[in-house]
Order: sequence, then structure tokens, then C-alpha cells
Amino acid sequence: MEWLVAPFEVSFVQRALCGGLLVSCLCAIAGTWVVLRGMAFLSDAMAHGMLPGVAIAAMLGGNLLLGAAFSAAAMAVGVSVLGRSTRFAPDTGIGLLFVGMLSAGVIIVSRSPSFAVDLTGFLFGDVLAVKERDLWYLAAAAVFAVIVSVLGHRAFVALTFDPRKAHTLGLRPRSAQVALIGLVTLAIVASFHIVGTLLVFGLLIAPPAAAVYWAHRIPSIMLTAAVLGAAATVAGLVISWHAGTAAGATIAATAVGLFFLSTFTAWLRDRIRSTGPARKPLVLALILAAIAPLLGCAPRAPSQPVTPTPHGYVAGAEETAEAQPRLVVADKGTGAVGILDLVTGDVIELGRAEGVERIVGDGRFAFLSGQRWVRTVDGGAWTVDHGDHAHYYRAPARDLGAFTGGPVQAAHDDSSITAVTFETGATTVLDRAALGTGALHERGVIADGAAVPYAGHLLVAVPARAAIEVRTRDGVPAAVVAQRCPDPRGSAVTRRGVVFGCADGALVVTARDAVFTGEKIPYPQDVAEGERAVEFGHRPGSTTLVARAGRQGVWVIDIRRKTWTMVRTGPAVAVNTAGEGAAILTLTEDGLLHAYDPASGRESAAARPLTAPVASGAQAPVILVDDHRAYVNDPVARVIYEIDYADNLRGARTFPLDISPTMMVEVGR
Repeated sequence: MEWLVAPFEVSFVQRALCGGLLVSCLCAIAGTWVVLRGMAFLSDAMAHGMLPGVAIAAMLGGNLLLGAAFSAAAMAVGVSVLGRSTRFAPDTGIGLLFVGMLSAGVIIVSRSPSFAVDLTGFLFGDVLAVKERDLWYLAAAAVFAVIVSVLGHRAFVALTFDPRKAHTLGLRPRSAQVALIGLVTLAIVASFHIVGTLLVFGLLIAPPAAAVYWAHRIPSIMLTAAVLGAAATVAGLVISWHAGTAAGATIAATAVGLFFLSTFTAWLRDRIRSTGPARKPLVLALILAAIAPLLGCAPRAPSQPVTPTPHGYVAGAEETAEAQPRLVVADKGTGAVGILDLVTGDVIELGRAEGVERIVGDGRFAFLSGQRWVRTVDGGAWTVDHGDHAHYYRAPARDLGAFTGGPVQAAHDDSSITAVTFETGATTVLDRAALGTGALHERGVIADGAAVPYAGHLLVAVPARAAIEVRTRDGVPAAVVAQRCPDPRGSAVTRRGVVFGCADGALVVTARDAVFTGEKIPYPQDVAEGERAVEFGHRPGSTTLVARAGRQGVWVIDIRRKTWTMVRTGPAVAVNTAGEGAAILTLTEDGLLHAYDPASGRESAAARPLTAPVASGAQAPVILVDDHRAYVNDPVARVIYEIDYADNLRGARTFPLDISPTMMVEVGR
């Protein structure tokens, strides 16, 4: 039974289970009336009609729940008003409101480049991100739904089965209809931001519809629907955990599957009941014969007990529902080192590194360096990307000690090693598994070039031979990429391969079936030495990169389209981009943050005064970019700014520090 228990040993899955059970109870109460009254289309329309309110709330920076509530309330009022018309059937008005509200929401989204709500999250939610506060909201909504259902039970029953009799008995069917719509609205609004509109609709319809096959009294139908919804939640979370599928969608699919299973089982039950006593044994025998092969194909228990490793297990770490980004910062003047947790805003102090000059990171570990040493810091946050899904972890940050080396230039990693390249061009290869346990273990030194781990090998840029060599993890030569790369400087890892900066352009190296090939993306014109792209900035994994082009502006290289574009921004001290059409961010010497449209080269937002002016010869600030925000350090003011680059460079948060953040790097993404 370990496979059943393992998912619920993790705290965020436990909260997801509690949230799913509360949603199941809430939807069982409201959904029973939806099924019995034939209000499925109305429920679907209201679930998707919330999009305009959510979109407007997101644009204004307001509460999405309130936006959804206003939109759903407007939908409910519209349905009630149009439902009184005798010129057309009620579902005609519902359909018009559905299309109108959904269209309005899509128009708002399409006209707002700063729209920050994930539409997939709107549909399926993020049940694994349920917080304790959300559980209290759901519990309160469930209690209120029970009260409304109990107080309005008699009127709801009469309205469901005989509206005329309800009117005769003085039960005010119109008021009961409004209350019933309000109950459905409560269930949808209270649950959508946690589990998404499709999951709400699935749990609102499927369990009560399945329960109708097994119960006949309304309280019994509600109770059975709650049990079936709970079963779908548990089964969906277990399947999602082991199969790596989206939790919300899996729960919804499981609920629908239980409905079809109930339909089939009820059909078998009715067939057996309608069969005469003499033929019942024959029918049962045929049914058993039909399902026997399925039972025979079921997996057999192992002869010896096996204790499986929980999915995604990492020793000493806690798996979380979302990324845990952190910034490792260092003060060049005092050597103070700290870690800023971007989720909580807390700062962790990690002592001092006297004489620190450079800092680079590989997504989890940060490497701070002086002239002859490299100090390694475990940032305590990282992401394990499996392609179709990712796992997020956090652990205590710690200092792992130092090893011999010069000022660092870059650090690249894969699942087993980290390659730390120095300004001299040499590379030290570290055992990443040992780093995870807190030990520094050098696997070797590449003395003749900068190395990047890729596809189970090391890609080594060797200036002396103007070539990219493929070597084993132990440094043994295995092949040479056919395309030459004169004077290689700078590298970046993207989803489409490793990019090396060459004197005549960029060389993109890819691997397929252990065969390495290179494709040159030449500069569009002759480029002076001082305008070469030698240090790339990009969002991790992005296929669009930027680099300073001397005092001319910024180079933009699109790996998918195999093009270079010069955006003439003038001299910049720091550049970066989120990629794929996102704005190019530059910081100029006067401390202004600019955003440029990569297609037209024009500024796409008003320049934002941000940092103190950068003095000549001083260490310049950096721009770090992730999926939603950019981070810029101001050593003079001792702050780090969080910028919403999709919303006209809006300042999201400001983090004051006790040290001067001269250098910083992000971990946890």
C-alpha cells in the first residue's frame, strides 16, 4: 500500500486532499440541485462567464476572487432577468450571456499585453498550491451552502418537481430560483481559484449524476455525491502523483470516469434484475467470463516486499507545489553574503567572503570567487525539470566551503556534474551529487577550454583549435564538432542546444542519438571586436538571448529562427530578456531601466528611474529575469527591485537589505 500512502506524506498534497474533499462536499450540495433541475448548461455558462471579472481584477492588481464574484453575480442577475421572458426558452438567454461574457473576457485578455493570469490555471486551477487560508474559505462556503440548502430544502424540492404547486403553497418559486442560482454561484466562485472552472464543473455534475443511479432521496443523493467526489479526489491525486499528470485535470477526468462506471454498473444491475430466475445464473456466468481476462491481467503482488522510493524524492529536502526562487547576494566591499527568499522576503545570512569579485550560479549552487579561490554556497532551492512536469524543492541554505580557482566566469550543470569556468578559460568539473550532500568533490580539470555539460558529455570550447570538442565526463576526447568556432567566448544552454559565441557569429551545438552537430548563425554584417556578443543574458531555457553590442546597443539572437538582430539602444550596463517576443530590458549608466520591443526596436514603455547612476569603473548592477518578474540590484541604495516587465515596468516589490548587493544570482528556478 506504499504507492497509495506515499503521495499524502507531502504537506502540499495533504492540503490538496483537504481542499478537494471540501470542494467535493460543496459541489455535492449545489450539484444535486443542478442535476435534478437540469441546470448543467447554466452552471457551465457561469463557470466560464467569470473570465471578464478575473481578467479585469488581474489588470487592476485586485483580488481575483472578488473579480470572479462580481462577474458571476452579473451573470446570475442576467440569467434571472432573461429567464422571465416568455418570448424564448431560458437556455437561449443563458447561451447569449455565456457567449457574451466569454467573448468579453477573451477581448480583454487579447487587448492587454500585461495580462498575467494563466488561462490553463483558470480552467484547471492549481489544486497542489492550496494554502491553509484557502481551506478556511472553502470550509466557510461549505457550511453556508449547508445552511442555505437546509433552509430552502422545501422550496427547492417543490421548484424542482412542480413549480406550479410551489407557487400555490406560497413558496415563492422565483425567489427559490434566485437562491438556487446563488448557491451554484457560491460553489463555483469559492472553488474556481483553487481547482479551476473545469474541475468545479466536473465535480458539480459528475458525482451527483452518478449518485442518482444509487440513491433516490435528495439527502442520500447529496451524501453519495460527496463520497464519489471524495473518491475521485483521492484517486486523481494518486494517479497524478505517480503518472506525473496535471492534478486538477486528473481529478476531473476521474470524476467523469466514475460517472460512466456507475452508468455501466447500473445497466448490469438492471439487466440482472430483469432476467428471469432460471436465467440469472447464466447471465452472471457470462458477465464473470467477460471480466475474467481483465482480472487475469491485473498486476500480481511481488513475491518479496519492495519499498519503493517516493516519486521525486530528494534526501534532506522538502518538495513544494511551486518554485522557491531565491537570490544569492554578495557585498564586494565587506564580503558579506546573504540569501533573499523571494517567496517570504526573508534574508538568510551566510557569513563573509573577503575579497569576493565575481558570482555565478547553476540554478541551485552559487559560486563566489576571489583571485585564487571559489567559495560554494548551496542556495537551498532548486527545480528538477522532467519536460512535461517539474518538481520543486527547498532545503536549508548552507556554505559548502571553497576550492582552488580564479575569478569565475560561468557555471553550467546537468543531473550529475557542474562545470565551473574561470576567466582564464580553464574549467573545474564538480560532482553534483556530492554537492547535494554538502561535499566538494572535483572530478577533474579541463585546462584548455570552457566546458559545458550537455547530453551526457562535455562540450569544450578550445580557443587554440577554434573548435568545440566533445569529451566524456572524465575529459577523454570523443569527437569534434565539424563547424569551426574561432575565438570562442561566452556560452548559454537553451532548449534547442548549447550556444557558443564565436568571432563570426554563434554556433549552436545539438545532440541526437549521441551524434553532435553544429549549426552556425553568422552575424548579419562585419562586427568590430568591441561589439561582439560575449556574455549572453536570457531566461533559463529560453531560445531568445541578448548580449551587449559595445556602445551601439543590444544583440538579439533567436535560436529558432537562426537570426541576429541589432537593437540600437545606445550604451547599456546590463541587459536581459524573458525571450519569445518579450521586451528587451536594459539599464543605462544614468540608472534608467528601459524596455524595447524586439521586433521594431522601439521603446515599449516609459523609461523607469531605478538605480543610482553607475560610476565609471564601478561594478554595474545586473538584471535577472524569470517567467514573470525581473530583478535589479542597486548597491548604493542597498535594495533589490522586483519589476513586472510585462506591465510597463511596474515596480512590484522592493527588498531593502542590510548589505550592499553588489553582485547577485538567482537559484531555485
